[in-house]
Amino acid sequence: MEVRALVTLPPYAAWAAEVTAHPLVAGLRLNTVMPLKGPAGEIAERGRVLERLAALGQPLWVDLKGRQLRVVGAAIPPFTEVVVSHAVRVAVPVDVFFGDGREHARVVAVDGVRLILEDGPRRLIGPGESLNIIDDSLAIDGTLTSGDRLWLEAMSQLGLKRAMLSFVERAEDTAEVRELLPGAELLLKIESQRGLAFARSFGAAHGHLVAARGDLYVEVARPHEIVGALRAIIAADPEALVASRLFPSLASHPVPEACEIGDVAFLLGLGYRSFLFGDEVCLRRDSILAALNLLAAVAAEMA
Repeated sequence: MEVRALVTLPPYAAWAAEVTAHPLVAGLRLNTVMPLKGPAGEIAERGRVLERLAALGQPLWVDLKGRQLRVVGAAIPPFTEVVVSHAVRVAVPVDVFFGDGREHARVVAVDGVRLILEDGPRRLIGPGESLNIIDDSLAIDGTLTSGDRLWLEAMSQLGLKRAMLSFVERAEDTAEVRELLPGAELLLKIESQRGLAFARSFGAAHGHLVAARGDLYVEVARPHEIVGALRAIIAADPEALVASRLFPSLASHPVPEACEIGDVAFLLGLGYRSFLFGDEVCLRRDSILAALNLLAAVAAEMA
């Protein structure tokens, strides 16, 4: 059974070439929330990072955050305010979920980009951390972030055309990227109920789909509904990628959990053949190489 992998590389990883040369690797992802050298708004360092990764010889996908809600600046307990990446409008009170969804708090008021909480979460909420507000009344102002636009400018200067876009929910979400980067080739991350409706309606008409399981799992109404969501995405786009939570235990232990092997076997059984590795497993050479080797072994076992 032939499978391929896209791998997230830290911007300055000394071992990047070794991982890129792995036979399963068919592309690279740059997570644009990772910190860079120099001033935050500097395009030149973005360009240097892009040149370094593009020179590795694999297709490079720049992951733009789009309308995905993220924390701006650290929020340290005790606190009752979180500043987010986009101005939002939502009926309150409403719950907000942080990170993997296990930490949550009650929002009692919204003031543009400020969420006023009833009480603070029990841990530090770090800058760049994703958050989810799961409510039909939620409206997010704007599409691309200022950081996204800087990355697109750097890409344009280098002639790079491949981008991922987070939290795609409507055809219009891709318009600003295509305006700023004519001829852009897009991968569209499906991460919400509205995103699933988009996938069912448009399939791959605006770009191949990515089943981004991290946020998507938080957003489905009940945990078991992730199964139907994954089926819907691969049905809408038979070439869809699947991402997130792939062999996560390898980030901290050399032996994977048995359930993680079954998870990937299930994804293969659904028809997924393209896997996007992100999260902590990509932060170290040994863990991502182990994950790639394990994916190859599971695919061979399923053949």
